[in-house]
Amino acid sequence: MTDTLTADLAAATPAAPAHPLASLTAAEIEAVRAIVLDLPTTTDRTRFAYVGLEEPAKGEILAWEQGGPAPERRARVQLLDMTTTRSSDLVVSLGSGSVVSEHVLDGTAGQLPILDAEFEEVGLIAGADPEWVAALAARGLSVDDVVLVPLSAGHYGYGDEEGKRILRTFAFQQFHPKDHPWAHPVDGLTAYIDVAARKVIRIVDTPGFEIPQTSGNFDDPALQGPPLEGLKPIEITQPEGASFTVDDEHVTWGDWDLRIGFDTREGLILRQLQFQGRPVMYRGSISEMVVPYADPAPNRFWQNYFDTGEYLFGRYTNELELGCDCVGDITYVDAVLSDELGSPRTVRNAVCMHEEDFGSLWKHTDLFTGSNEVRRQRRLVISFFTTVGNYDYGFFWYLYLDGTIECEAKLTGILFTSSYPGEDYPYASQVAPGLGAPYHQHLFSARLDMTVDGQANVVNEIDAVRVPISEGNPAGNAFTKKVTPIVSEAVSGRVADGSVGRVWQIASTEKTTSLGQPTSYVLFPEAHPILLADDASSIASRAAFATKNLFVTKYDPAERYAAGDFVNQHPGGGGIPEFIAGDEPLVGEDLVVWHTFGLTHFPRNEDWPVMPMDYAKFTLKPYNFFERNPALHIPAPVSDHCSAGTAAAHAGGYGPVAGAHDHGAHDHGAHDHGAHGHHGHH
Repeated sequence: MTDTLTADLAAATPAAPAHPLASLTAAEIEAVRAIVLDLPTTTDRTRFAYVGLEEPAKGEILAWEQGGPAPERRARVQLLDMTTTRSSDLVVSLGSGSVVSEHVLDGTAGQLPILDAEFEEVGLIAGADPEWVAALAARGLSVDDVVLVPLSAGHYGYGDEEGKRILRTFAFQQFHPKDHPWAHPVDGLTAYIDVAARKVIRIVDTPGFEIPQTSGNFDDPALQGPPLEGLKPIEITQPEGASFTVDDEHVTWGDWDLRIGFDTREGLILRQLQFQGRPVMYRGSISEMVVPYADPAPNRFWQNYFDTGEYLFGRYTNELELGCDCVGDITYVDAVLSDELGSPRTVRNAVCMHEEDFGSLWKHTDLFTGSNEVRRQRRLVISFFTTVGNYDYGFFWYLYLDGTIECEAKLTGILFTSSYPGEDYPYASQVAPGLGAPYHQHLFSARLDMTVDGQANVVNEIDAVRVPISEGNPAGNAFTKKVTPIVSEAVSGRVADGSVGRVWQIASTEKTTSLGQPTSYVLFPEAHPILLADDASSIASRAAFATKNLFVTKYDPAERYAAGDFVNQHPGGGGIPEFIAGDEPLVGEDLVVWHTFGLTHFPRNEDWPVMPMDYAKFTLKPYNFFERNPALHIPAPVSDHCSAGTAAAHAGGYGPVAGAHDHGAHDHGAHDHGAHGHHGHH
């Protein structure tokens, strides 16, 4: 019997991908499902809230790269029983087909993410509640006149919500199936719903709001008006194909080498970024985001959405289309995720990759030598788009030829609307007649597991400093910089300050340039407001990561999400506050940088009925990572108007420059700058 079981298990064990950090395959997701279905606690009401790779610790990966054993393939699985609300967080072994660990949540420290199956129940539950039906009738509406928008509940200490899976919902009037209901909020009416018990536990009814009657049908030609004439086609071509290669999830481009991955919760993940063979960042992702709203009205004070931790925004990833979402010589990568029944599903064209020309990389016309040189900058773009309810978010990672990294969030979609109370209401804009748009923020937490020239790093805060007139500065023209090492986790919380040009330097404590400078990268933030809610508010406790622009922690593989593992209905204090409580030292350690960036949105008329794209970003730039400009070896542009021969003529008389390609820190060998092969469409 044992031999038979072993043979059956071997047959059911999916082949492991070549790399231990590879995203789960469809076969592996099927294997996870089989393991779960065989558990005694699994019922026909069990749903898969999350399935993803349980990543091996960094040390295991580095040991494997040095010839050690391959880490075991494991998956993390979160299961919800829709009837009993039994919630479990498991790690399963894909090799042995067994459960490695299981944690059953009791609801006191958060709930599993919200399922689509739960969202779908809300309309049925509310529609069967007499008080809800009566409240609609008082406004001249029936349940057939409205659509409901179920939303995460947050945590406000209500006794009748403790340990229960709660959703809150608004109603919006819809006049016909093609009518965008966001134009017609039924304000002053909210239902609080216990989804598992299938009942409305509270209705907040504040009469007196008119239902706006404006049109939000941005896709209606009558509203759009005649098409703008005179726009000529723009076609982007690369006759020889793209300059990057993609082999499974391994990407090479120019001097860059990295891996990509995709996760139901975080979406796109960048891994093991190296430039000229030197490590820069081990892992980068959007670990959390929160959208806190500013309207304190009785029906709206609770509006704060964690689109990563509560909704798992990776699962709503768009299937991108050539010529619409991505233009040029495009490579697409599919994402394989689990549905709520545990079966694999493929999101076609989830990730878009392409090159973009980005203007001049460097340029100079010299008055002494007559030299006239220019090189073109370009960037590799790796992106995805996700739609979470009314908003659409794009996350774009850019890699540049000079070693720069950027991450940009793009925001579009439809405003979350209200009925405008009038009288210059201080917490919302009026964007159309009678239609309000509450003020809100979009705050993203980038988890940046930095490995700048290795795992021994320190983060320094650098400020520009004015120097007063003195004996040493008699003309008063001097200014300098102040460098403050961040020595431990408890003091790592920092706020961006544009008035002093504040940046954060992630520096090696072991590697230097030939001039003795530590090799480093510098994080350039945008100095936008952090979380504006009161420090004593529920949301400030639950989204503590957003109260600062920067936190730094010592690497811990269990610390992956800025607001903690179980954000839904969490009472607060999870994530970053827990991570820094131990106050680990941070000098010469393996560090993770948590950067909060985003927008504060006071909506304008032009944001209605669909928003033009808005942007928020941060930049990581090499700072003394190289001995000189690392992009001197970029070829001169060649075209009918700009000839490489012209540049070469100016270079006459110059022989080979010693060490021309030796840009590295001490202890690094030479690098191969040969061109990579081309890669066409997938």
